[in-house]
Amino acid sequence: MTKPELRKKYKLLRSELTPETVDDLSIEIANKMLQLPIWDFEYYHTFLTIPEFKEVNTDFILNILNGKDKHIVISKTVLKTLSMVNYLLTDSTVIKKSNFNVPEPVDGIEIPHQKIDVAFIPLLAYDENGNRVGYGKGFYDVFLSQCKSEIIKIGLSFFEPEEKIEGIIDTDIPLDYCVTPKAVFTF
Repeated sequence: MTKPELRKKYKLLRSELTPETVDDLSIEIANKMLQLPIWDFEYYHTFLTIPEFKEVNTDFILNILNGKDKHIVISKTVLKTLSMVNYLLTDSTVIKKSNFNVPEPVDGIEIPHQKIDVAFIPLLAYDENGNRVGYGKGFYDVFLSQCKSEIIKIGLSFFEPEEKIEGIIDTDIPLDYCVTPKAVFTF
């Protein structure tokens, strides 16, 4: 299927999930993540959940990272350049919703892209080769292209992979893993 077809399909599938189901599946994803060989690093980037989009609830991942005393990095989008500025998440970080309803830090301690070791990446769909479909603006592809080459890229999904996404281009950066409630996929 093409990216637009997959966006439509997975937005519909997610819209059918109840908030309770989203939380239950998100807990299962967080527990599955503990199987990954990623816990010896220092800087972990994650997205903050948009509940209205029924995204994977990253609160459970934040709790794991806090419990392991990891540095948590969150981003603020820069629409003009389709880029993101990274900030360290601290007890004093102020979070506000952007014009696109995305929870983002207002400001804080800026963290360079090159410092990030692991990134948890939002997606709508992904395939058996680790290619992903996001919301279509390309923020994460730009972000990942600016990170160190060995960054570990982890997608989070409620669903199984598609066989193949049609229309993948050179600037699309594939995942290393995708974690679902039932499995960890390695690419």
